[in-house]
Amino acid sequence: MGITKNTQYPLFKILSFLLLIFSFIIVAPGCGITGDKTGSLLIIYIVTTVFSFVMLVGYFIISKKKSLWFIVLYTSIFIVNVGYLCISLSGNVTEALLANRIAYLGSVFLPYSMFMIILSVSNIKFKKLVPIVLVILSVVVLIIAASPGYSCIYYKSVELVNVNGVSILEKTYGPLHFVYLIYLVSYFASMIGVIIYSVIKRKNTSQVYPGILAFTVFINIGLWLLEQFIRTDFELLSVSYIISGMFLLALNLITKDDSAKPCDVIVSNEVNEDIIKAESEENTSETESKQVNIDLSGLTKTERKIYDYYIEGKSTKEVMAELNITENTLKYHNKNIYGKLGVSSRKQLIDISKI
Repeated sequence: MGITKNTQYPLFKILSFLLLIFSFIIVAPGCGITGDKTGSLLIIYIVTTVFSFVMLVGYFIISKKKSLWFIVLYTSIFIVNVGYLCISLSGNVTEALLANRIAYLGSVFLPYSMFMIILSVSNIKFKKLVPIVLVILSVVVLIIAASPGYSCIYYKSVELVNVNGVSILEKTYGPLHFVYLIYLVSYFASMIGVIIYSVIKRKNTSQVYPGILAFTVFINIGLWLLEQFIRTDFELLSVSYIISGMFLLALNLITKDDSAKPCDVIVSNEVNEDIIKAESEENTSETESKQVNIDLSGLTKTERKIYDYYIEGKSTKEVMAELNITENTLKYHNKNIYGKLGVSSRKQLIDISKI
């Protein structure tokens, strides 16, 4: 009965959350004046901004243990939508350019956070220097994208026009505008590459996860390409970012429910399966443990490290943090260690080490 509760409750929250999102986005624009496109367009900007804030707050409420990458993701989505809303309400070019810089602040760090989440969900190990290098790259791109008003390198010229009651920046691109395009394309290509690699190498515990990730990436690619070739009065990416956040949050909850965490930087708050096993076997006699012959020669380098950490008395959380691995990966190593040493729990493992 306990298992049923733990698996169904998070899934119920996911379904309820997604239903609320779609209902809110679809129904809210219709609350404007009938036939008034001006009211509807502005309401959509307000709805996406408010909802992106709800997503940010909702993440802190739903997730017991926070991931840095998810915090950056939802903060970026909120900042992007605040920027788009401010542009639509701008009364002059100066205000619009300031709002444009706000939007780019979120737009630059959003693909960065998505990429880091996908790396972690796909169980791809990366060096600690990688996030730092990517942050520096993001800052450089942000400086270029935020230069309009001070320089002509990104936009040669800008003009504020009113379309259907909202303000829009009409831009003539400058010589360095391609930098941001290359930045986005590189991230999208890298995300797809990581997903394909994780499928080939079977890095994921479920093939559903790469499917959700791929769908999320292709939504952004599709809407981004649509904006490049078709003029729209509304910033479609504001909606695609929210949809991306929805699916990644759903994936986060699902993987938690399956005891597979989406980010290596997340420290598990749920009870580890091995701990439950150990507690259930607490009454196992020491005589039974001592009948096991210990031979560490068959352990791999990583397995030996984990064994040593257990002997030192480190907890599951501490071992995961030391090796920068997910809970699922640790369970995989535990299974191998227990099999090679002929034990069935961590308690027995510690017991035979004392012989």
